[in-house]
Amino acid sequence: MRTIVGVLRGGPGQEYDESLKSGAHVLEALNREKYEPRDIFIDRAGQWHAQGLPRSPELALKGVEVAFNALHGPYGEDGSLQRTLEKLDVPYTGSGPFASAIAFNKHHAKETLARLGVKVAHGQVVERGDTEKLAHQLFRTMPHPVIIRPAGGGMGAEATKAESFEALQFGLDRVFDLSPRALVEEYIKGKEAAVGVIDGFRGEETYALVPQPSTFTHEEKAALTDAAKKVHRGLELSHYSHSDFVVSKRGIYFLAVHTQPKLAKGSVLHDALAAVGAKLGDFVEHVLSLAKRR
Repeated sequence: MRTIVGVLRGGPGQEYDESLKSGAHVLEALNREKYEPRDIFIDRAGQWHAQGLPRSPELALKGVEVAFNALHGPYGEDGSLQRTLEKLDVPYTGSGPFASAIAFNKHHAKETLARLGVKVAHGQVVERGDTEKLAHQLFRTMPHPVIIRPAGGGMGAEATKAESFEALQFGLDRVFDLSPRALVEEYIKGKEAAVGVIDGFRGEETYALVPQPSTFTHEEKAALTDAAKKVHRGLELSHYSHSDFVVSKRGIYFLAVHTQPKLAKGSVLHDALAAVGAKLGDFVEHVLSLAKRR
């Protein structure tokens, strides 16, 4: 008997298009001899669809034995979808509701990791308000340049680097168009890196993939993989994740963690799997086996 797998993709977040691509690659990678795939689409308004028709989550998931969560950003990555799946008693890939919520909140994640000895940039969260007043306050109290981004979610194109008061106010305005809270933190100069980790892969409790890009020294790669494992374990994440870092003269600093990394060709996790000779289908099958044990 084939296992019925519901692949969830789309969603109301800014990364809707990327989620569609990730889900499409998961559907393509599923071994049809072992799995019966079901494409479950969630539109930008949050409406679920199955077999081309609007459905309630209960009906869309009817008969599904395990769900592959391919959503990125709000709803799919902040614990909301996870709570729905647990309420409906459907096993799913990725981290649970609480761990997802903590990881999605950049500031909370950094506070947790700082207590575990992971280097993080100095920063603070500000609520939506008078951006001119906020910019004056931050310009006087924060070391510059700074990075401004939404307080929830992973790294993204919505981040703004600000070296002047005008750029700082512009960055706040930009973020507040997307989110009620902004994270403002010191800019750490260095080389950015991304490291994926997978639970129980190739006989290791927490297996670290090759840091991307693969241009770092042996010592830097070792330090990056150790840091990514510490992030994954420290935030009590499940199945897989990928973390962003910056390698600077002051050390390796954590930037953000993705509990539902992108999986399309050219994505960090896709390329990192290829670098160790693993196919996306192998990864998908492994993660589904972890989900079924949940």
